[in-house]
Amino acid sequence: MNARNAMAASATLHCLTGCAIGEILGLMIGTAAGFSNTATIALSVALAFVFGYLLSTLPLVQGGVAFAAALKVVLAADTLSILTMEVVDNAVMALVPGAMEAGLVNPIFWLSMMLALSVAFVVAFPVNRALIDRGKGHALTHGMHTGHDRRGPTLQTGTLAVGVIAFLLGGLVVSIADELEGAPAPPAHGASR
Repeated sequence: MNARNAMAASATLHCLTGCAIGEILGLMIGTAAGFSNTATIALSVALAFVFGYLLSTLPLVQGGVAFAAALKVVLAADTLSILTMEVVDNAVMALVPGAMEAGLVNPIFWLSMMLALSVAFVVAFPVNRALIDRGKGHALTHGMHTGHDRRGPTLQTGTLAVGVIAFLLGGLVVSIADELEGAPAPPAHGASR
């Protein structure tokens, strides 16, 4: 993988991780609070932007960049990527029959979320690549902070991405277990009907 593709993959994974954290948190809060689908989606999108920006801003601040300067660069660098992911992710969730109504203990929700985030990654990658080719997007943050690994995702981003994947799989496992627990037991072998 060439350096620009690696940087685009890193930028896309970085945005995806923040988006996933914000969206899942928003969906959990909205579902638990009994919000409407529209209010839940609005909360999820807002939190996706917050966490997306936060995951990009913190490494710059840790590298010695002032918070306001770091946030200004991150807003310019990540907004189009996060926006692309949010549009695609929410469109996929809306298009999968029953995904929005499924609830957090239904495997349809978790499988749909995994599909939506995967499609969002695929669509946002060329957006990030085009921004990097123009010296915009994630390339802006590389000029501010030299601790970032230009070859690919940072350990911090990779660790967070693994955590998000584990959380999604955990949600899927719990929802499948809940479905199985609620299913009627099969008749015992040799039992009369």
